[in-house]
Amino acid sequence: MSVSMLSTFVKPMHREGRKFVAIAAGITLVLFLICEYLGWIGVGLTVWVYYFFRDPVRVTPTREGLMVSPADGVVSLLEPAVPPAELGLGDRPMVRISVFMSVFNCHVNRLPMAGRITRVAYRPGKFLNASLDKASSDNERNGLAVELADGRSYGVVQIAGLVARRILCEVVEGQTLMTGERFGLIRFGSRLDIYLPEGVSPLVCIGQTMIAGETVLADFTSEEAPRSGGVR
Repeated sequence: MSVSMLSTFVKPMHREGRKFVAIAAGITLVLFLICEYLGWIGVGLTVWVYYFFRDPVRVTPTREGLMVSPADGVVSLLEPAVPPAELGLGDRPMVRISVFMSVFNCHVNRLPMAGRITRVAYRPGKFLNASLDKASSDNERNGLAVELADGRSYGVVQIAGLVARRILCEVVEGQTLMTGERFGLIRFGSRLDIYLPEGVSPLVCIGQTMIAGETVLADFTSEEAPRSGGVR
């Protein structure tokens, strides 16, 4: 197998996953001692845990004005919504793009657009299915307010899901990140909400598959109207 083919299947792992892979491997050893059949089930579980915490390299568009998806997954909601009050983005509706991540998606989160983190706000809450609209207001969440070079701000919110029980945020207020840089992770199924500044139209559709750090969500230099799409 060539190096390029190997890299297609073997991805780097986020450091948060090391302890979980070690736990799964330990359970697998015990299962083999009990029954070989159960041991192989444990092997499958260990591989899945590694796969969940994969942290692949992404190629992020660098042209000025492009905003990319912060998460792998599917666009589940696309509508005007008032951003969480704790972000300090005001009480007027902003266009919200919601990206739902299943347990099979990569869960490393990346900053949608370069800027300075002006607010990091955690809020405890419920663990409803992250695909539901009310998950934005009721579920446990951690939000970032990001100030752009032109003075405008946008929001990106990590939302826990039905299975997710831990939101990891690795940035602090005052920190400046580039587009596509990693800022956190959510364990085991969740959702990311992005709140666009006024006058910016989304370039994605409900049901579209997103790739974190690569798929363009919006173009701040474009006057294109919001896109519509159809299943093919």
